[in-house]
Amino acid sequence: MPHILITRPEGKGVSLALQLEQAGYQASLFPVLKIAYLTPSNTQLSPLINADKIIFISQDAVNALALLKPNINTKAQFYAVGQQTADTIYASFGVRAAIPKQYDSEGLLALKSLAEVDGSNIVLVKGEGGRPDIAKVLKERGAFLNNCVVYKREPVSELVNSWTDHWQSNNVHGIVITSNAAVDAIFTPLAAPQKQWLQQCQFYVASERIAAYLQQQQVSLANIHIAAGASDDAMFACINQQGSTMSEQSKSITTEKNTPTTASTASAKQEPVTAKNAADKNKQKVSKVATLALLVSLIVASGVGYEFYQKLNAGKAQNLAVNDLNEQNKLLTQELQALKSAQSNLQQALFNSEKKIAAALSENAAQNQQELKAALQKAQQQGSSLNPQEVTSLQRMAEFKLWAEKDYQGTSAVLKRLDALLSEHPGTVEVRQAIMQDIQTLDSLKPVATEAIYLQLNSVLTSIDDLVFNAVNLPQEAAVIDENALSDNVSDWQQNLSNSWNKIVDSFITVRQHEGVSIEPLLTDQERHLINQRIKLNLTQAQDALMSKQASIFFNALSEAKRLVAEYFKQDDDATKSVLKALSNLEKEQLNFNPEVTLQSTQKVKEWAQ
Repeated sequence: MPHILITRPEGKGVSLALQLEQAGYQASLFPVLKIAYLTPSNTQLSPLINADKIIFISQDAVNALALLKPNINTKAQFYAVGQQTADTIYASFGVRAAIPKQYDSEGLLALKSLAEVDGSNIVLVKGEGGRPDIAKVLKERGAFLNNCVVYKREPVSELVNSWTDHWQSNNVHGIVITSNAAVDAIFTPLAAPQKQWLQQCQFYVASERIAAYLQQQQVSLANIHIAAGASDDAMFACINQQGSTMSEQSKSITTEKNTPTTASTASAKQEPVTAKNAADKNKQKVSKVATLALLVSLIVASGVGYEFYQKLNAGKAQNLAVNDLNEQNKLLTQELQALKSAQSNLQQALFNSEKKIAAALSENAAQNQQELKAALQKAQQQGSSLNPQEVTSLQRMAEFKLWAEKDYQGTSAVLKRLDALLSEHPGTVEVRQAIMQDIQTLDSLKPVATEAIYLQLNSVLTSIDDLVFNAVNLPQEAAVIDENALSDNVSDWQQNLSNSWNKIVDSFITVRQHEGVSIEPLLTDQERHLINQRIKLNLTQAQDALMSKQASIFFNALSEAKRLVAEYFKQDDDATKSVLKALSNLEKEQLNFNPEVTLQSTQKVKEWAQ
């Protein structure tokens, strides 16, 4: 029964182990890596808002980003390297992701929708150090690429150098590996003898990229089997395809170990002839087991000859048998000497061959290291090249947010992102200085506290009805005695005539008198109501002007409301004082809705890009 070892991180190999056990394999879980989620900054997460395409490398990338709950453009095109990653995207964000037919980097880059991405904003959600080919190819195709690193793989701290002894003692035949990080975690801490045993195992990997990386650890390509992806079904199909071959090899080894000693003795009788031919031709290898079998056969033959000699000692037949046996012993001795000579020559030849092979391997290893170093330097140079179109695009995005959206904080965030991009490349000092000046200018602009001012106006508006008018209340008129009343006595006709005349005069002119202090202008209830409504109208007009960002109308309305309060209401009243103070404070507000800002970095970026 082949024994398969699954090295995937904890919790990810259980399904594959069950499949293998149901198919008759022995499966063991031995995680060599653990997943650690990272917390990117807001600057690193901001490209997700305006992304045209978002690519997720693995299920861990989806889960790590979902925990951060970032602002993400769900209308963007989502991509997943495999089906399980696509299912996780739908469960986390409710978006269907595009997946390639071939579940690897090459299959993803072969999608038609990623063939023409010139000018597209693409975010690659990935682990630390993974999938460099995707970023490189998309940049070459003209995309504005942003890496969003949300997790990293770390070797399990409990691993020690003796784990290979444990694997070897459990007769491990095959090892499942799904990442280059797992290869490093297994091979890096091992000594040469442990690596030698490990290199003889069968490896089941998720992609050609991992297979090539395994070959750098001196693992033969014949021992590497590439699955159709990292999914459990793909790995199981690859292992099951190779299962019959491993079973036959396992049976062959078991049969060889359980062969009886008599079989070795019987084959040893034919071994000297083979060895003699090998000595004559000096081309075939001589096994130490064959030599030992020959010695055993000589001992057995000598014992048999001695017993036979004792039984036939009395007669001539016995002598003849002993002579024949002695002759046979002489021949066996001669053949044994020839065998030893051939073995010595063969060992010398093997030693010389091993020296030549070791020298050749050492030379090839040195050459491979030089080629690898040159390739890494070339890759670093290509990776470090700065795309002028990407810089220009970010600068234009900053200008759009400043002039079209009046979003000063958003403009500052885009410029900070541009500065982070330029910081990794030489020759951008002047451009970065201009960018920092623009960032300081934008950060110094304080946005108008529209909501707070609106609420202050509303508070003043509700307190207008509590103000006391600056006017006296009319006193009750004194009781009037009608001095011109007519008398019923006829003798008073003259007085009655005079009184009648006075009544006629009073119907044209009325004179009233009030007791008390000097009389101030009198306001009727209707006039007081109209004054209150006029003040409220001015305050409401100030609120509308605030929301429509019309500063001049705002201040004119406040001034008119303040004048009416000061003219018609008592100045020594607490409510009047409170309203006038609030209006005075509102008149001091700096309503700079459209500050004049000029980006110094615009010209510097144009000069740098030319």
